[in-house]
Amino acid sequence: MSLNRRLFLQSAAAAATLPGLRPLDALAATAPNELVAGVFKQRLREGGPETAVWGFNLQVPGPELRFRQGEEAAMLVRNRLPAATTVHWHGVRVPNEMDGVPNVTQVAIPPDVDFTYRFRLPDTGTYWYHPHQSSFEQVPRGLYGALIVEEAKPIPVDRELVWVLSDFKLDADNQPVEDFGKVTDFGSGGRLGNIIAINGKAAGAQQRLELQPNERVRLRLVNASSARLLLLDFGGHQPWVVSYDGQGVPPRRLKAPLLLGGGQRTDLVLDGSAGRGEFEVWDRRDKGTRIATLAYAGRPARAKVLGAPPAIAPNRIATPNLSRATRHYLVFEGGVLGLPAIAMIDGKPQDVKSIMEGHGLSWSMNYTAQHEHALMHEPLLRLRKGEHVIVKMVNRTDFEHPMHLHGHFFQVVAIGNRAVKERVWRDTVVMAPRQEMDIALVADNVGEWMFHCHILDHAAGGMMGTVVVE
Repeated sequence: MSLNRRLFLQSAAAAATLPGLRPLDALAATAPNELVAGVFKQRLREGGPETAVWGFNLQVPGPELRFRQGEEAAMLVRNRLPAATTVHWHGVRVPNEMDGVPNVTQVAIPPDVDFTYRFRLPDTGTYWYHPHQSSFEQVPRGLYGALIVEEAKPIPVDRELVWVLSDFKLDADNQPVEDFGKVTDFGSGGRLGNIIAINGKAAGAQQRLELQPNERVRLRLVNASSARLLLLDFGGHQPWVVSYDGQGVPPRRLKAPLLLGGGQRTDLVLDGSAGRGEFEVWDRRDKGTRIATLAYAGRPARAKVLGAPPAIAPNRIATPNLSRATRHYLVFEGGVLGLPAIAMIDGKPQDVKSIMEGHGLSWSMNYTAQHEHALMHEPLLRLRKGEHVIVKMVNRTDFEHPMHLHGHFFQVVAIGNRAVKERVWRDTVVMAPRQEMDIALVADNVGEWMFHCHILDHAAGGMMGTVVVE
């Protein structure tokens, strides 16, 4: 059934006349929110010319979309790019047909064609949006933005800020290095930029957050990088972690640098508790990069530092019953440091040389490799609606993989066959090299859902498949 549907979508792509796809002259009214994907220039770093970018509404990141829980979101996406695109609402439990995955849930939106996404927002939290068409290129060019679903009773703070973290690979003239889609990036750590950015401006000296002593700030962090994992160190501070991937957790101090994989989000409550002076925020990966400065100024916001913030009200997510859960496996192999011996591609077994040289692929999931969204084989898993599930993920590679499941939240219940005591909800989890991890969920959202690595070069290099819930 899924194969037939994919074939239909592929054959219909040229027509662009499916429900929701309308030519420009047939559009009668403007949707409540309009996202225009286009090409323009923006100043990413001080000095030198502006950078040619792709983005929404002439800004990178795109506009911050804010809603209340239970509201209907209606987004009219106008494609003014020189290529087809889609929009995926990362982390939001949307109906399958609104998930923005080409050849799986919709036809990719051709240039100069519009598409309306419409869905309700069941969960509060910090989410984001980005293309799922050639995402290894379109995301690092600048097509992404934050989507916030506010709680009915937000935790009390003095201010709220959103940091959309990303990176850009620029030449000496501040222009993009046009090396997207390299097989060497697909099979290694991915295409990394040489400029880390916060909200579309280069990290470092130009990123300053002015704080009053004892001020309380809610800081929503989104890693919109196509390949970069971040290890954030808030020097001189121990912020409170209040949410992972949009889902509230009992507040706890951040006592070590925060790992933020591609696609992940974390909400922090930052208290202006360090007194006077300036403090640096660093990404501690590799040699380390200073990304921002926390600078104290002005009169104290209050006489003393506040205590622990209240917990965010939880969303209604079905908790998996491990004692009656069905068990499944996902094995990841490949990469330049350890290729799979054999994998299925286009329905046929292929050896390593054929996969790499003939198809430009580097990874396999359950011994299957595939091109981005060209899903011509069976899904990785077939699940019944309401089924309680444990998936053992086995990383037989020498690389990290932030694994993202569409349409659902899950809990990590074991790492290396050792039970995890505190089970938090995630939609994206970072697997360490050679690590085994068990995740559990209730498959309660019907449809065909992507399950892929959010190092987007890895996904394009074969680490992408689907899970069907029927």
